[in-house]
Amino acid sequence: MTETLSIRIDSRIKKRLDALAKRSRRSRSFLGAEAIAAYVESEEWQLGEFQAGLADLESGQEVSHDKVSKWLKTWGKQGESKPPR
Repeated sequence: MTETLSIRIDSRIKKRLDALAKRSRRSRSFLGAEAIAAYVESEEWQLGEFQAGLADLESGQEVSHDKVSKWLKTWGKQGESKPPR
């Protein structure tokens, strides 16, 4: 099931969207719906990860800055170490 949503966008963005719709042979509505779906997916993931990180901190599951710095210095080198826990 779909619903209609009205939004206001800058006229320059609308012109770019029109051109993209023409080149891709898709409607503005299709492209807008795809863009909004991708944005919602990304934001939900980011906020979920942020909240999970806060929950880890609140439960005492943290890694010191020194351990993380030491680990990062091994990135891309032979014998790269495993992430600290």
